[in-house]
Amino acid sequence: MYTIVHKRALNPSVTWMDIEAPFIARKAKAGQFVILRVNETGERIPLTIASADPEKGTVTIIFQKVGKTTLLLDTLEEGDALLDFVGPLGKATETEGFTHVAVVGGGVGCAIAYPEAKALHAAGAKVDMIAGFRSTDIIMLEEEMAAVSDRLFVMTDDGSNGHKGFVTVKLQELLDAGEKYDLVIAIGPLPMMRAVADVTKKYGVKTVVSMNPIMIDGTGMCGGCRLTVGGETKFACVDGPEFDAHQIDWDEAMKRLGQYREREAECRLMFQANQGRTS
Repeated sequence: MYTIVHKRALNPSVTWMDIEAPFIARKAKAGQFVILRVNETGERIPLTIASADPEKGTVTIIFQKVGKTTLLLDTLEEGDALLDFVGPLGKATETEGFTHVAVVGGGVGCAIAYPEAKALHAAGAKVDMIAGFRSTDIIMLEEEMAAVSDRLFVMTDDGSNGHKGFVTVKLQELLDAGEKYDLVIAIGPLPMMRAVADVTKKYGVKTVVSMNPIMIDGTGMCGGCRLTVGGETKFACVDGPEFDAHQIDWDEAMKRLGQYREREAECRLMFQANQGRTS
């Protein structure tokens, strides 16, 4: 069993949890993920490792309450335990050899962008971080992101905090101003990552995205995260989750992600209805 030692809400739909998992904490690197199961009847889901503390033996996960399992996970409190918690899985983010990097996070994707920025900053790179949110009431991890970047640009769609506009507006502005990036990392909703790739392609800047949004099983057996990269079939969970953004077949990836939305919504409604009957 894996005990929840700390829990806090980052905004109304996103939760931070520190899980006691010393063996994983000692091995985890930025960009990797875990597979968890809440209880014996629960499904297995992949969640990216937000951070790990080898000394405390804890692994941090940050998740958005979207489907049945994340809603169920959020009902647990400090002192409760998860049945299964396996990892670290996936390939770690490349952090060595870069001098100037832009890390772009969108919404809950900032929870994954944050540890990547932290790792790159620790490796000696100058890090510009662009964090995008719909509005000021859902901004999260602002202090944490500022601490691991040389410059943090907060963007909101409605202009209620920071700069108004999408993350691509600021990225385009920085590139037009002459910023020379060795690497751009984008993590967030697929449309956002695709838009970032479209911007950087014009400048010939190496761009990497995390395809964790399409992962399901996490071991390569189900084929649910299959995508085409550079004309070859890849699996986000075992070959990634990070890939060259300019080589991804985005139309295919968007269709694959969309095929689960109807069932996801059904499961969410069923869970909420059951919770209402038991409360």
